[in-house]
Amino acid sequence: MTETGPRTEAAAQEAGKAGRGRRFQVLTRGTARPEGGGRAMGAGAPAPARQWPILVVSGAVLLGLVTVAADVTRAGLVLVGSALILGALMRWLLPSVGMLAVRSRFTDVITYGVLGVLIVLLALMAQPHPVLEIPFLEDVVRFSVR
Repeated sequence: MTETGPRTEAAAQEAGKAGRGRRFQVLTRGTARPEGGGRAMGAGAPAPARQWPILVVSGAVLLGLVTVAADVTRAGLVLVGSALILGALMRWLLPSVGMLAVRSRFTDVITYGVLGVLIVLLALMAQPHPVLEIPFLEDVVRFSVR
């Protein structure tokens, strides 16, 4: 049943001894670290210091959420979005960012950056008394609700 069905561990070991084939491995032995996913500081530094980029971003997001909970919604959401934009900038500019690196550098920068910009824009357009008004959005809403 090696052609179409799952292989046994003994068959997988035999295939490994014979050399690498074109088929995927049955058992995953490890995963590759994302690009730039190494320690942000040397191994001699304590664990929190080695992961300072994710701690900075997480701390800023936490501060923003506490601000939202204190009923200062717009400022808190701008702080959350700014923290994500800061994470995107750190991921782009720093060679090693520790646990802030989740995927490839390109994907992380795009994901953090787009989400951060969208959160900031939505916070600035929130009612009542929006700070940012985009004129064509009112027409789009009227057209889509009809």
